[in-house]
Amino acid sequence: MKIAITGASGFVGTALTRLLLDDGHAVTGLGTSASHPLQSAGHFTWIRADTTLAGTWQAAVSQADAVVNLAGRTIFKRWSRAYKAQIVDSRMLTTRNVVSAMNGEDKILISTSAVGYYGSQGDQALAEHSTPGTDFLARLSVDWEEAALDAEKQGVRVAIMRFGVVLGAGGGALAQMLPAFRMFAGGPLGSGRQWFSWIHMADLLAAIQFLLDREDARGPYNFCAPGVVRQKDFARALGAAMGRPAVVPAPSLALRLMMGEVAGVLLASQRVRPDRLIADGFSFRFADVDSALADLVT
Repeated sequence: MKIAITGASGFVGTALTRLLLDDGHAVTGLGTSASHPLQSAGHFTWIRADTTLAGTWQAAVSQADAVVNLAGRTIFKRWSRAYKAQIVDSRMLTTRNVVSAMNGEDKILISTSAVGYYGSQGDQALAEHSTPGTDFLARLSVDWEEAALDAEKQGVRVAIMRFGVVLGAGGGALAQMLPAFRMFAGGPLGSGRQWFSWIHMADLLAAIQFLLDREDARGPYNFCAPGVVRQKDFARALGAAMGRPAVVPAPSLALRLMMGEVAGVLLASQRVRPDRLIADGFSFRFADVDSALADLVT
């Protein structure tokens, strides 16, 4: 299969590229980085491009059997008005450009969204049919998903991945958390009572393969492990995996003063369930946080 990946040089994109190449697919990576760590691999083509702008890169999308759309500026940076615009444009403009380049039946678009779709809903269990939130990230996620689903008008099969926090070795959220715990300064964020939805990188990659292969997979899927935990319990599990205490809290006020509006993402409570993946027969390798962290933390 010919597969194009936007955001292919990011944390998830690099791991997915490696996996798809190992499985024998021909992969074209798209992104703004000057190079890609796998660009010398066989059956891989790297195209440096600003995917928020229409351009010759769209030919790779048109020629692909499937597109995995991962592009988007990180949300874990202090939000100015200008940076919020970049968060929006990197997702919305790229997705619209991808959709405009796709044509014909038998094409597949697997497009990223996030559990931020739900906003903060306390202890409410959230499945794919649950109502969206109303904050900045929730509104963006709704619009982002609608932009991807426009490809259905062209006969493209579209599946949406609502990512929880991705746990993987060598980068991502876990790499940001480990230094504090190594310094015996790790602990819960805010009250720690908020629900924390997460997924092990291995399961995320396997779930993407699952959606690519399953011909009836359409619409939104929660990419979260079944073992959702409160944030304080996640901190405790991470401390235990590292042989460190998890007793130094980061108070909500301090987080908001230090990080601004983005602190709300860390303090949001999202008790998300992967109902559709499970109903469709996907099996999680790391369903609980203890096994996930034991695999990732050394």
